[in-house]
Order: sequence, then structure tokens, then C-alpha cells
Amino acid sequence: MKKQWFTQNLGLKFLSLLVAVLLWVVFIREPHLMTMVWVPVLLRGTPENLEVSAGLIERVQLELLGPASQLTPERLSEAAVILDLGNVDQPGERTYTVRASNVRVPPGVRFSRAIPSQIRLQFERRVAREVPVRIRYRSGPPEGYFIAEEVVTPAQLPIVGPESNVGNVAFVETDAIDLSN
Repeated sequence: MKKQWFTQNLGLKFLSLLVAVLLWVVFIREPHLMTMVWVPVLLRGTPENLEVSAGLIERVQLELLGPASQLTPERLSEAAVILDLGNVDQPGERTYTVRASNVRVPPGVRFSRAIPSQIRLQFERRVAREVPVRIRYRSGPPEGYFIAEEVVTPAQLPIVGPESNVGNVAFVETDAIDLSN
């Protein structure tokens, strides 16, 4: 009687064992976790005649979901937010929303949200001009000595940057020079 119990419906018993193993593989696999990680903000397609004058941030915090083995610092070291500036052709303000399409993460990891979720950049025309160079002294000459003449070579240097910043620069200074000895 007992032997018959083991051999009766052998195909169905084998099928149920197979289904149980498959369910175990599907549901009892590596746990999925959530982590927060700071990633760099990278710019692609920066316009040649424009500069980012305000709003540029270096890092964004991302909430990521995935298998524990994919959420290690080594695997997430190349994660980044990539903003495409290729469509910017005029000065002004542009707002970029951080979406899954511009977030680079390892395979199997899913982007959930970003803090901040939007990056607002201010673009200005890139300008160049020459400005005079001034000498900066840390301390004056010793007693009994004086500065007879100042000669700066080159007398002017080119500067390049956003129009509002370059327009505010009247001169550039040398590193501080100590004349006490």
C-alpha cells in the first residue's frame, strides 16, 4: 500500500515538484534593494558660442532600485546624469528634468527619482577681451628701500567667459609678492 502511494500519479507529482522549484527560483532570488547615491552631472553637446553662467551643479542624488549585487559602490561608480545641450542656440534660461532617459546606471538597476528633479541652467554669450595685469604685494620693501618702477610682462591678458562675468572684470592680479627680504 505504501509503495503504491509513492508510484501512483508519478507524472503529476514530478510536475508539481517542477512547478514548486520554478516558483522558488522566481520568488526567492536575490533581494531587490533601494539606495541613494550622489552622481555627477555631465554635459553633452555644449554650444561653442555660449557659456553656462548660472545653475550648473556638479552632483545630483539618485534613488536607485535593483538587485543587491548591482548596488555596490564599484558597480555604481560610473552612474551619471547626462544633459544634452545640443538644442541650445540662444542665450537664456533652460530647465532640464532628470528622467530615466538621461540617467546612466548599470544593467538591472532602475532609476526611481532624482534630487533635485530639475536643473535650471542660464546660458550667456561667450566673449573674450584683454584686461590689464596689476602687481599685488604681500608686504612692502624693507626700510630704506622703495619701488622705483613696476614692469609687468605681459601688460595685458586675454580672458574668456560669460558676457556678464567678463564685463565685470577691470583687471587681473598677480600672486602676492613678498618684498620684505
